[in-house]
Amino acid sequence: MAVERLVVVGGDAAGMSAASQARRLKGPAELEITAFERGRFTSYSACGIPYWIGGDVGDRDDLIARTPEEHRARGIDLRTRTEVLELDLAGSRVRARDLDSGAESWTGFDKLVLATGARPVRPRMPGIGAHGVHGVQTLDDGQRLMDTLERTGGRRAVVVGAGYIGVEMAEALLHRGFEVTVLHRGEQPMSTLDPDMGGLVHTAMNRMGIRTVAGAEVAEVLTDGAGQARAVRTASGDEYPADVVVLGIGVEPRTGLARAAGLPLGASGGLLTDLSMRVRGYGNVWAGGDCVEVLDLVAGRHRHVPLGTHANKHGQVIGSGVGGGYATFPGVVGTAVSKVCDLEIARTGLREADAREAGLQFVTATVASTTTAGYYPGAAGMTVKMLAERRTGRLLGVQIVGGAGSAKRVDAAAVALTAGMTVEQVVALDLGYAPPFSPVWDPVLVAARKAVAAVRSAGDRRVSARCGCGRGPRGGSGRPGRSSAGRRGRG
Repeated sequence: MAVERLVVVGGDAAGMSAASQARRLKGPAELEITAFERGRFTSYSACGIPYWIGGDVGDRDDLIARTPEEHRARGIDLRTRTEVLELDLAGSRVRARDLDSGAESWTGFDKLVLATGARPVRPRMPGIGAHGVHGVQTLDDGQRLMDTLERTGGRRAVVVGAGYIGVEMAEALLHRGFEVTVLHRGEQPMSTLDPDMGGLVHTAMNRMGIRTVAGAEVAEVLTDGAGQARAVRTASGDEYPADVVVLGIGVEPRTGLARAAGLPLGASGGLLTDLSMRVRGYGNVWAGGDCVEVLDLVAGRHRHVPLGTHANKHGQVIGSGVGGGYATFPGVVGTAVSKVCDLEIARTGLREADAREAGLQFVTATVASTTTAGYYPGAAGMTVKMLAERRTGRLLGVQIVGGAGSAKRVDAAAVALTAGMTVEQVVALDLGYAPPFSPVWDPVLVAARKAVAAVRSAGDRRVSARCGCGRGPRGGSGRPGRSSAGRRGRG
């Protein structure tokens, strides 16, 4: 029997998980595996980079789950510092270049896995390529940023963008003793939250000593005579001094190779796959990780959700398929957690804007409570916002902002979303209780109760045109012990 040839493009979570799973199922006598990675590192936690930069993780190598040498010892021909330049699908081969020697060569395959990841969004503007300007997506990126931080004599940092990476890097730089300014275009930081919840993050960041500037459209990175970043200028002409600039605008799928090869891409530029992570229309090509689009189980549409949790699952599914087994990745509900200093941030499901875009009629409920029983020492404030479908009461989304112990509560909501539960069913959930962990009514359950009331109220009277456009009055006082419920209609 001829030995099958597997080529994997990308050596981090999805790619090496796929290669490792395929190797478990088929030995070297059945499957020859060649993997290409542009960087020096493999199988590492990109999500841990901000915590290494900030000093919470002591050593860079603590983020590495499996080294290239360990992969090679398991029968995987892993070629680091090697970039794939071309996919020849008709000829079943890839062209790659050794980045150190410049030598190029073709490698044939019977099965191909694309795990090319994502890249930081770098806006086209003067000075974006200056020394001291960094994106943070790979461990190599993190090392370059660390090198800059250790050699710079200044202590001023500007973070462009206030998404997950932006707020996490702001905290890391603050911990390193930098004066941090975050510039973002939106009304509030954390555009993955509704603006009212993002406002809580804004207030907390300013209180921590992180300056946040909303509505700031970055137009230029100013440099000195040596080409080193010295300030960031916005479209309004304001300048913010900077010895280092970190881009936290977001990421986009790295799918240039796939596009050139004619593979199907979605609206956000990510590869489109079936449930087994095979690229649509191609029986011998799989894709996973940050370069693909996934099905949003709540909204019923595909979108780009770049998270390490998904990438590792994709790799397991792909490896099973390549190795002769069968597994599927059904989709996501959009769960994510983060923190900035002592503030925890979580979301799952749809925001108001997402629900409007999906054409859903919905209600909202917001409650302010505490992470533990209010009388228990160390109780911290916590705000929960819940969205529910107006007619059916189906849970659509949950957002949480609060102190220690807040964020992981979102997992219960993620399970409820995956199961298609109504808010009335959520109220009945048998969640754990003891004063050190929760009030007797957990804040998630309180939000669900208020959402039930909003659903019933919306069903009792005709929804106004104002409400029908999603512009009804916002609820929520933001004060402990208070709660609110508001109606939202079709967007």
